[in-house]
Amino acid sequence: MSPTVLPQTDRRRHAVGFHLVAVVFATALVFSTLPTPLYGLYQLRDHFAAPVITVIFAAYAVGVMAGLYFAGHISDWVGRRRVVLAGTVAELVSAVVFLLWPEVPGLIVARLLCGAGIGVLTATVTAHMGELRAVARPAEHPSRAALAATAVTMGGLALGPVVGGVLAEVLDTPLTGAFVPFVALFALSVPVLLLIPETVDRPAEPPAYRPQRVSVPAQSRPAFLSAAAGVFVAFAVLGLFTSLAPTLMAGVFDEPSRVVGGLVAFAVLGAGAVAQVGLAGLDAAVRSRWGIAAMVAGLVLTPVSALLGVELLFWVGGVLGGAGSGLLFRSSVETVSGLAAPGAKAEVLAALFLAAYVGIAVPVLAVGLVLVWLPGAVALVVFAVPMLGLVAWAARAGRRS
Repeated sequence: MSPTVLPQTDRRRHAVGFHLVAVVFATALVFSTLPTPLYGLYQLRDHFAAPVITVIFAAYAVGVMAGLYFAGHISDWVGRRRVVLAGTVAELVSAVVFLLWPEVPGLIVARLLCGAGIGVLTATVTAHMGELRAVARPAEHPSRAALAATAVTMGGLALGPVVGGVLAEVLDTPLTGAFVPFVALFALSVPVLLLIPETVDRPAEPPAYRPQRVSVPAQSRPAFLSAAAGVFVAFAVLGLFTSLAPTLMAGVFDEPSRVVGGLVAFAVLGAGAVAQVGLAGLDAAVRSRWGIAAMVAGLVLTPVSALLGVELLFWVGGVLGGAGSGLLFRSSVETVSGLAAPGAKAEVLAALFLAAYVGIAVPVLAVGLVLVWLPGAVALVVFAVPMLGLVAWAARAGRRS
């Protein structure tokens, strides 16, 4: 039924559903970055090296990629609500594993499960929010729903390190106690999600299952590849700060506070959310140029801050990189949403997020390994140089598409 002829009560149900899905997704994203300031406490307790942190973090990214590859697209034919429920249950199980098995093998399993849940949720929720909003507010431009989805993503990721840092300071047993509220929140989310309207008409004969593929028209592939490169760099920057910010703050700038380490990650991720909302009124092309400029500045200042030993520059570089990440992320989601064929929105978005989480895994894992042999400042240079090259390529490809 067309959104323009739906009864007012149905529109209200879809409006409420839009906000409920956003809250559940934000909770999952907060949970996904909650361990950022806790990694150092695990390290102190178990005396493992910095690369182990990146392995634990990489398990999360591997889980996300697996979730996206195997299930990020199936809501196009099995329904959005079922897939959102499955992703939320995965987050619940992850929180239970964190609570009951707080040793390195358990952390890897918990992060893998958390990542798989986020991978299942990310493309599905983005598509679901857009469809719920289209029914609730049929006259509204679709870009508003895209803005809401990307702002929820960046805002949820931003809050996690702060929540984790505060809990690390106030709880007697933060390595287990920090996860108790999330067990409760995810358990409460399951019955709530059952009330949310479905927005996909399931076919009488569902297609045969297949893993993720990219179904983008040939003429649109340059635009897709440019968008994918943009989110690769954006999420690589976010991954660097959400996994290694406390380690870099302690090792490079002699800052041992877990709260400060969490606040750095919050500032980076929060800058992405603020930039998305604050510059929402700008033309898309202008926003993209601002995002590229901020990203380049951040990628230059971050290693320079470490080479000079100036902590303030590290914060400034992180905030600029975060703002650039947020703008590039939104621009990429808008671009790819416009390329998707009817009935394939979640599939194409899943392919984009797959590129994003390859970015969050591979470069960060490489930095963690480099830290075994080289100082933090050199590791940041090794990170920044290829990212700058990829940003330049994405900008050129975007102009040609």
